[in-house]
Amino acid sequence: MDKLDIEILSHLLNNCRTPDSQIGKEIGISGVAVKYRIQKMVEQKIIKEFTLKIEPPVLGYSVVYFVVIGKELDDILDKIRLVGEPFFVIPCVGGITVCSIVVKENPEHAMEIAKNILRDVRVLSIFEAKNPEIRSDLTKTDIEIIDILLKDPRLKIEKISKISGFSTKTIARSLDKLQNDEAIQFTLIHDPRNMGKYIPFAILVSVDGDIRKTLAKLEKKFEGSFLQNPFVHLNKIVMFLYSDNIYKIDEVSQKIHEFDEVQSVDLFIPKQINFLQKWIKNAIAHTKKSKKLHLIPEIHS
Repeated sequence: MDKLDIEILSHLLNNCRTPDSQIGKEIGISGVAVKYRIQKMVEQKIIKEFTLKIEPPVLGYSVVYFVVIGKELDDILDKIRLVGEPFFVIPCVGGITVCSIVVKENPEHAMEIAKNILRDVRVLSIFEAKNPEIRSDLTKTDIEIIDILLKDPRLKIEKISKISGFSTKTIARSLDKLQNDEAIQFTLIHDPRNMGKYIPFAILVSVDGDIRKTLAKLEKKFEGSFLQNPFVHLNKIVMFLYSDNIYKIDEVSQKIHEFDEVQSVDLFIPKQINFLQKWIKNAIAHTKKSKKLHLIPEIHS
């Protein structure tokens, strides 16, 4: 990998439907060259697959996050499946695994059950994810299109039209809506182990103060180091960054600590990234049976 590959990967992580020509224009190479580099990253298994990431509250589910230490990942997953379906699972350096599950019932009750089930595992943190800023108004047409895009989020409009029977105009309108929805992300799954000298890492920042102002400061301070757009959740910011030097990663963490409004900083270096879609497919199958034209998520708060 080189810097151009990183820039292409970053664009695709933020929106994998971005045209090759547009990416090329922004980074200074041709669209043909971008396409070649993407194909090469797929062949080298840097890019594992393109995917659609949907925030569970959009489909009426709550989310519970776990940060655990344990070597037997399969055993941990088997246990948390007793509580809910896994949303994502990210094993990290140091034996730490960050994962989340989607639950339909009361999330507080689910967390209590999870604590009992995981009593022989060291649980560093367990909490419910609440994001009051998530607002979606999905129609049944949107759901039909999402169902098709789960198999390939980069499908051309004409191909989606052929599969769905919807007009290209209807699909273009829906795609524009979906790509501007903060709860839906057209992205990809990459393999950190195949990125050569580049090391992706995430930093969880807890903030005491105006989180948007803090985010703006962090983005300015570390401009050029972001691999993916940051995620904001209540008083927390998740920064997705990269470096070509393991020691610089620690320096970044220390510099973030120096911000007055920052309460705590947690560093994670992923070894694998897994998004599981069984829960989405089940939710969509259930939604298709509904007679409602618009979805109004009903989740526990």
